Amino acid sequence: MHYGIIVLALIVLSVFSALGLARFGYTSILPAMQESLHLSNTQSGELQTINLIGYLSTVVFAGLLAARYGPRIVISVSLLVVSLAMIFTGLVPGFGTACMGRFFAGVGGAGGNIPAMGLVSAWFGARRRGLASGIGVTGSSVGLIVTGPLIPAILNTCGPDGWRICWYVLGGLGIGSCVLCALFLRNRPDEMGLSPVGDSESETLQRTADSGSRALNWGLVYKSRRLWQLATIYFAFGFSYIIYSTFFVKHLVREGFFSAAGAGSLWMKIGIVSLASGFIWGSVSDRFGRRIALVSVFTIQGISFAVFGLGHNLAAIYFSAALFALTAWSIPALMAALAGDVFGPRLAPAALGLMTIIFGIGQAIGPYLAGALADATQSFSLAFVIAGAVALIPGAGGSLALRTSKGGS
Repeated sequence: MHYGIIVLALIVLSVFSALGLARFGYTSILPAMQESLHLSNTQSGELQTINLIGYLSTVVFAGLLAARYGPRIVISVSLLVVSLAMIFTGLVPGFGTACMGRFFAGVGGAGGNIPAMGLVSAWFGARRRGLASGIGVTGSSVGLIVTGPLIPAILNTCGPDGWRICWYVLGGLGIGSCVLCALFLRNRPDEMGLSPVGDSESETLQRTADSGSRALNWGLVYKSRRLWQLATIYFAFGFSYIIYSTFFVKHLVREGFFSAAGAGSLWMKIGIVSLASGFIWGSVSDRFGRRIALVSVFTIQGISFAVFGLGHNLAAIYFSAALFALTAWSIPALMAALAGDVFGPRLAPAALGLMTIIFGIGQAIGPYLAGALADATQSFSLAFVIAGAVALIPGAGGSLALRTSKGGS
């Protein structure tokens, strides 16, 4: 077995801890945590926004450090930070200290996610990059699958303070991931005398030429028009999906469609189905081109978010959930693949970091706006409709304007 498969499994594990636990675990813990700490909807949104501000403040540095010193050490240290931050969140007495915990969870999340997805370009050639990126992002799906049943079970067993136990358990899982990545992750195939999986002859020659030059030309990244086009599209995804994922459970419970356990169960089912999203759309992008895949995904997600906000029956809820599950984490996978296509393996983490800072701004704005709208209107419906419009107009529309070639840049 090629060692790239082991590296890919560790990439999944890193994304699982950095995002699947630290960010999406919050979705299931939120109702109990909100009630215990007496938080308003605006404060609940602010906590997720603060998490994303922490992510945003670190994401560029994580990519730059990984490009210069290698992803392995950056990922390992970052997973330790995010794990300790989750444990700290379980200890907090109120909103102010909860902000600190969520902030540092975001800081560690950036260092665990961006270099990990950047590793795909080092270990997989362009012909396999979309699929490998699609597999990598399934760490988020695994997070939903784990937290969906685990958190309600802990809450039911441990009573009012069960949400604190949830954070301790998630932090412990994160520490386990940190240890495995520190022991077994490798930065490049040539460290083990290997070539990347699916590498073409031209790519091999280019990698050899790149490795002979120690200087990293950062201008090729931040001066690139293509980078800022991709970053704008990524903003649309960050803004829209985070509203849906943060307040999905809360909306279903608040509107009386489901109990907390029932909503958590549906969130878990989304996680199970979403395991296939990266495989499907990564393969589509390898075969038919990144642009076609991006337009398709944004269109499907825009419909999903709008239906969730406008629908007031179970059929609309299940339809929306199914559409989101089939596309959930595909856009980060496509962006990671595009970073490798356009900028090459060495600069891919830095390019992905710069793209993600704009994505992070969208993520930071989304929950705060959605929480404020919910407090003003006593419903999250308008926020979900706005998320759908953003996914369709700048997301799908911006993707349609991209100039890309089949299966690559």
